[in-house]
Amino acid sequence: MGMKFSERVAGIEISGIRKIFEAAGPDSINLGLGQPDFDTPQHIKDAAIQAIREGKTGYTTNNGIPELRAAISKKFKNENGIKYHPDQLIVTAGASEALHIVMQALLNKGDRVLCPDPGFVSYASLAILAGGTPVSVPLTTTLHVDVEKAKKLMDGAKIFVLNSPGNPTGAVESQESIRAIVEYAADKGVTVVSDEVYEHFIYGKKHYSAAQFGDNVITINATSKTYAMTGWRLGYLAASPEIVGQCLKVHQYCQACATSISQYAAVAAYEGDQSAVKIMRDEYEARRDLIWKGLNDMGLPFLKPEGAFYVFVPMKPALTEKIIAKGVIAVPGTAFGANAPEYTRFSYATSRQNIMRALERIKASM
Repeated sequence: MGMKFSERVAGIEISGIRKIFEAAGPDSINLGLGQPDFDTPQHIKDAAIQAIREGKTGYTTNNGIPELRAAISKKFKNENGIKYHPDQLIVTAGASEALHIVMQALLNKGDRVLCPDPGFVSYASLAILAGGTPVSVPLTTTLHVDVEKAKKLMDGAKIFVLNSPGNPTGAVESQESIRAIVEYAADKGVTVVSDEVYEHFIYGKKHYSAAQFGDNVITINATSKTYAMTGWRLGYLAASPEIVGQCLKVHQYCQACATSISQYAAVAAYEGDQSAVKIMRDEYEARRDLIWKGLNDMGLPFLKPEGAFYVFVPMKPALTEKIIAKGVIAVPGTAFGANAPEYTRFSYATSRQNIMRALERIKASM
């Protein structure tokens, strides 16, 4: 007798990105991972150490410590021009948990979830885990959301996932596009879930929060990328009181609360000195220029990404395989959906020296 598992779970693959890491050689240069290579700024670490010393190691309220929710509420007002009362926030174990509980709280069986394709690997999988049906939203040739095509898919959908700056594309959506999507979604009764984790890593464009343009929007963010805190697992969602009430139930039973120590660290992140964020942003921009020029000079032309820390490069899968065999870890476009099989994502969240070495190996593969 074979064990019977949930079809929702059994039908999902382990992330293609993980598989590549596990197959990579020991001397590989890792341009695969979507995480900052910077260390968490010292004042944030100090706040965590102090919290441990002071014994702040117990459960917190389900939705997060009041001082952190107040700090995030202030951040939304000052940085994003949106008003969220601290009670409209749930602090979660990273943006990942925030996405998960939103899907669990909103979706009924078969509900359609519009996901950018190519897009972040989790959106479609989390929709399936919640019993929903992911639907690919095509991108334009410049890798931005095709607003007209997106509108055609909106009828009868439940959620529209917006990710700007985008992973894997590095595309930053314009104010016009975001407004058009949010307003059209509002007319159709579709909830926009806006994943804004890369908002501080933008080069020459401006970030617009979807919630500036409508009320039926859930804003998801995290300390993970902004403050180089991926392993601290600290994210949050902000939404209307009705949505928060439902999400809180899922959060309460699967997680209880985000880690107390990480929450105290996050207070220091949002209330302390922000100069480290600009230093990281400027360094990412320099790395972006380096990898962009290097690949262009090799005859791999593509548009300069506007945000995040990825380049999404048109190339044949056979070349990608050769590059991986030469010891450069990259992620084939097939990992991000159905629409970009002839693209490959390289992360430039690694040192300039590593980028230079990787470019030499890529050149040797051609």
